[in-house]
Amino acid sequence: MLDVVAWVHIVDGKMLAVRARGRDLLYLPGGKREAGEGDWAAISREVREELSVELDPLTFRPLGVVHAPAHDQPEHAHVRMACFTAAFRGRLRPSGEVDELRLVSMGERDLLAPAARAALDLAADSGLLG
Repeated sequence: MLDVVAWVHIVDGKMLAVRARGRDLLYLPGGKREAGEGDWAAISREVREELSVELDPLTFRPLGVVHAPAHDQPEHAHVRMACFTAAFRGRLRPSGEVDELRLVSMGERDLLAPAARAALDLAADSGLLG
C-alpha cells in the first residue's frame, strides 16, 4: 500500500492535475511523506517542489481519503491518498519532475490515474466542482 498526500485545487469547476516526467496519465500534486513528516509538512513540501507555490497553512483542510489501484506499480499495488485543499501564494508553474499542468473536467476522467479519478469524484461529491 502506497500512502500518499495530494492537493486538490479546483478552478472553474475543473481539478488541477500534473503530468510527471515519463508518465502517461495525470496525477494530483503531492506524493509520499518523508520520514517523520505529517500531512501539512508533506503536502506543502511536495506542492512547492512540483508547482513552485506556497500553500497557506491557515486554509489547509482535509477533503477525504481515497483508495485505488496504483498506476505504473507492480500488480496488486494500491494507493491510499489523503486529499487536502488549501489556498496558495505564487504562480503555478511546473518544476522538478513535473512537465505539465492541466485543469481536468469530469468529462476528461480517462486522462487521470485511478487515485486521481477517485479524488475527482470526491471533489464532485463534496460540491467543489460547482
